[in-house]
Amino acid sequence: MIERVTFDGPVILGAGLAGLTAALAAVKALVLSPTPLATGCSSAWAQGGMAAALSGEDSPALHAADTIAAGAGLCDPKAVELLTREGPQAVRDLAALGAPFDRQADGGFVLSLEAAHAKARVARVGGDGAGAAIMAAVIAAVRAAPTIEVRENTRARRLLQDAAGRVVGVLAEIDGELVEIRAKSVILATGGIGGLYAVTTTPAEVRGEGLGLAALAGATIADPEFVQFHPTAIDIGRDPAPLATEALRGEGAILRNTDGKAFMADYHPAKELAPRDVVARAIHAERAAGRGAFLDATAAVGAHFPHEFPAVFEACQSGGVDPRREMIPVVPAVHYHMGGVATDLDGRASLPGLYAAGECASTGVQGANRLASNSLLEAAVFGARAGRAAAAEGLTGGEPVSLEPYPDLPDAALQTLRKAMSRDAGVIRDAAGLTRLLEQIEALEPAYGPCPTVVTARLIVEGALARRESRGGHYRADFPATAEPLRTFVTLESADAAVRYAAE
Repeated sequence: MIERVTFDGPVILGAGLAGLTAALAAVKALVLSPTPLATGCSSAWAQGGMAAALSGEDSPALHAADTIAAGAGLCDPKAVELLTREGPQAVRDLAALGAPFDRQADGGFVLSLEAAHAKARVARVGGDGAGAAIMAAVIAAVRAAPTIEVRENTRARRLLQDAAGRVVGVLAEIDGELVEIRAKSVILATGGIGGLYAVTTTPAEVRGEGLGLAALAGATIADPEFVQFHPTAIDIGRDPAPLATEALRGEGAILRNTDGKAFMADYHPAKELAPRDVVARAIHAERAAGRGAFLDATAAVGAHFPHEFPAVFEACQSGGVDPRREMIPVVPAVHYHMGGVATDLDGRASLPGLYAAGECASTGVQGANRLASNSLLEAAVFGARAGRAAAAEGLTGGEPVSLEPYPDLPDAALQTLRKAMSRDAGVIRDAAGLTRLLEQIEALEPAYGPCPTVVTARLIVEGALARRESRGGHYRADFPATAEPLRTFVTLESADAAVRYAAE
């Protein structure tokens, strides 16, 4: 007999910045986290900071223009306008919670320049510790809130729906036992898809399960093919790969090959500060040609490394590299998923009762290529909006039609899938590789059933096959030109992805 629990407030799946911000905004919430708080979420690993128009020489309009330019024609202008308008207050709200952003003598925020930003607008903490410090402050606020309940080491195994399709709760696995949790609304804040790839900067637990659960429930998924590869993961054989923050290039670090040549001028006039997709492809090309790729910060940072970029310094040291004197070996790695559960500006998904926020959602704000340091900002701004909207949900819904958990993909099969995804759905894609990968994915489903991770992988690959152009984070070697700017919207029909294109 499955235990039933009824909760009078939103149930939130995920405890990164989006999930916990949603909980604080909802006031009363139940947060289910697959890992202890501050572990297993990408938010805590974020290095760069939060982008917002916080200086007198900047403005939300300028920030919006940079976001739209990076998004390569697929951003929703209304979503971008909202993000950049509400962004400065979101940063100030986090500072008020105790996030120790670096400050100037007059109390203003220390702001850094990152790639594709026209102004220095990235608020940082201790050089490269923004995510961990922000999460520490938010976790403390959640722990102190008497009406927010947190259950750690808890996994969602299915979204519960009534006969009309309304989401009425979640089937959760708590301490090895299945529990039916009924609620008026569910907020997905489960993060991205990095764990589906062999080379990623995200925690291994972040592997698209929330996206797969939403798709299996019939929710509309937007732009799944758009995966952002961070150009400069530190190539020291660790899984996940440590990150060499983009702020290093903002400080003047130079990308060189084995011969010591600074190669970015061969690929883009902005050199090291070109958009992430351009830099990732350049590094991929240098490595594929056997020339290698290294980030040289010996002159730009040098002896200041331990103080200015302690996380990067520690990661390099762990791999036997001293970045004060040596170049850092780098490799592109999956860093962020622009696609996700399609939502409106208050986080509402296509299914009644279901909301999504943060990286697992697609508001249209990131387009085809996220602007650096907009991810934590999106989590904070849209997490709060989703929390308020979900808390105001009035309808309850009927009895769930099924209490069957979806199956897990065995680890050996997952590791094989990760390698295949990096090989064929990586920085550079083509029809031959994507078709081979799709056949491999389709063979998993009859063997293991409708695993949410497999569903997510298939959505990414089918979207990439269907998009016969190159745009933002999606680059097709066989279709290098850019076509008409159309977004992808996907729904599952009988566990088969029906991909359709629609203009926004």
